Amino acid sequence: MTDHTTHDGHGTHSNASQSDEVAKIAKLVKDFRFAMLTTIEGSGSLVAHPLTIQEAEFDGDLWFLIQKDSTTVRNLGADSRAGVSLSSNDSWVSLSGTAGLVDAPEKLRELWNPAAEAWFPDGPEDPNVGVLKFSASGAEYWDSPGGRIATAFSFIKSKVSGEPLEGDNGKVEL
Repeated sequence: MTDHTTHDGHGTHSNASQSDEVAKIAKLVKDFRFAMLTTIEGSGSLVAHPLTIQEAEFDGDLWFLIQKDSTTVRNLGADSRAGVSLSSNDSWVSLSGTAGLVDAPEKLRELWNPAAEAWFPDGPEDPNVGVLKFSASGAEYWDSPGGRIATAFSFIKSKVSGEPLEGDNGKVEL
């Protein structure tokens, strides 16, 4: 197992095992409902698409319900490389990997929920509803432990003291 370096927000480093880093990312991802999935267009331009995360447990894969005829699916058909960005007021996660439409009717039924009907009123039987699987190969996170108030306090403390903002940052290969 390879050790990965994390930053504690003060410019110092500590070693953490890969499983600790993956657990940290899984914990952070669990708190997000929406994601921006970035794909590559035919011209080489990057384009981000907002999607709703369909599964709360992150094991390296994220699942989305999507229209099969969408630009996102078309872009991924030509180049499966993708990125996912997740953000809140006090934590951020960036994932890199690949994504694509999967033929998984059982997964579609498993992921289906009442909120999906707002986007897909014809239900899970709609032939244009598909399952998009994102498989992460790497991740980076930034976390300000303690929530919004602690983040605001750390920001003010940083401005007054001139010291770097406190937080947790790490990178891991998945």
